[in-house]
Amino acid sequence: MSQSELASGPRTQDAAPARRRFRINLRQSGIYVAFALIVVLFTFLTDGALLQPGNISNIVVQNSYVLILAIGMILVIISGHIDLSVGSVVALTGAICAVLTVHWGLPWPLAVVATLVAGAIIGAAQGYWIAYFGIPAFIVTLGGMLVFRALTLTVLGNQGIGPFPDEIRTLANGFTGGYLGNVGLGPLGGADVVSLLVGILAVVGFAVAQWRTRRARQGYGQTVDPMPLFAGKIVLAAVVVLFVVVQLARFRNLPWVLVLLAVLVLGYTLMTSRSVFGRHIYAVGGNLAAATLSGVRVKPVTFWVFVNMGALAALAGVIFAGRLNQAGPTAGTSFELDAIAAAFIGGAAVQGGVGKVVGAITGGLIMGVINNGMSLIGAPSERVMLVKGLVLLAAVAYDVWTKRRAGAAR
Repeated sequence: MSQSELASGPRTQDAAPARRRFRINLRQSGIYVAFALIVVLFTFLTDGALLQPGNISNIVVQNSYVLILAIGMILVIISGHIDLSVGSVVALTGAICAVLTVHWGLPWPLAVVATLVAGAIIGAAQGYWIAYFGIPAFIVTLGGMLVFRALTLTVLGNQGIGPFPDEIRTLANGFTGGYLGNVGLGPLGGADVVSLLVGILAVVGFAVAQWRTRRARQGYGQTVDPMPLFAGKIVLAAVVVLFVVVQLARFRNLPWVLVLLAVLVLGYTLMTSRSVFGRHIYAVGGNLAAATLSGVRVKPVTFWVFVNMGALAALAGVIFAGRLNQAGPTAGTSFELDAIAAAFIGGAAVQGGVGKVVGAITGGLIMGVINNGMSLIGAPSERVMLVKGLVLLAAVAYDVWTKRRAGAAR
């Protein structure tokens, strides 16, 4: 072997893994690239109106209940199931909260807790038939969709119940107070200090968490991104977060529902990535037979996934009813489709076993940006449905294509 061959061999071997790492990372990051392209497109089409402070706040508030549902739905889909009843559960639990607060006069914290418990019981009822009787989730939740809608109509009749207490309305539509006043940002004007501090802390926390994850993977001998690529991701995420926070701080500070969403995303991300229960959810959805042989208690895992879905649907029901300031008989219509679409667009696999909470949130935001952007340009509703359907189809087709390509590579 010549000296040139000896010199070129190691470089070729090192280059191939580097190219593979880049390709895999690009595939995993495809949803974020697509989200960025959609935002840029609608920013151009709306002459910048999409990224105005008030509009960013509207996107968060108007889609908060779908994002809450998407968190629960991604866990259901990862476990290999589906839930078609969440829209009807949103309507029923919103009606329960209205009856407890408006008709019975219960204090709002007690009413909200009771509503969440009711949602968990609904999820437990469905999870029992799915986990312990073996009835397919599609059938159980399809029946639940009809039953819970009927119960909503029984409770409300053909009229809504309201108004809700101010505290529930504030949770759904309100904003954090300017506790430390505003700070000048030059041509941008004033911005809430607390909101800016929260944004900075979020960026620092994200950077530290990513660095610790990188070090842990290196300690186990796993492949990590090259340092320039790793640093670039951190910087890009910091720029996006700080831009959004500054825009919100210039408007009316942070929406309370955004604070709630941040807590949920952080909690469920840690649960899915760091806890035994989270790993079991992936195991059940990834390979049911292998999970059973490995000692995973498949039935309890499935049961508690649906209990969680019911509780989150109840929370979304409270938020939605509080935003409208009344519980209506048609509330939650098609919410299950939006939540399922958010999960699949966000990277969930049709067969289960794959998906991330952050991906589901990103998928929900993509749907929200499409709705908001097309509304700003005056597009008719049928065109909005057409675009959303094509985006969903493209997301699932991309998932199937990448899996086939990975299988062919092996």
